[in-house]
Amino acid sequence: MKASKFTDVQKAFVIKQGEEGTPVAEFCRKAGISQATYFNWKK
Repeated sequence: MKASKFTDVQKAFVIKQGEEGTPVAEFCRKAGISQATYFNWKK
C-alpha cells in the first residue's frame, strides 16, 4: 500500500478547518487535496 504524503497532523489541521466553517472547496484547494479526500479523512 502506498504511504500518504500527508502526516496525521496535517490531516487533523485540514479537518479542523472544515469544522470551523471554512468552505470545503477553498481549503481543499489550498491544501492540494480533492474534496473526496477530505471527506474520506473525515470519515
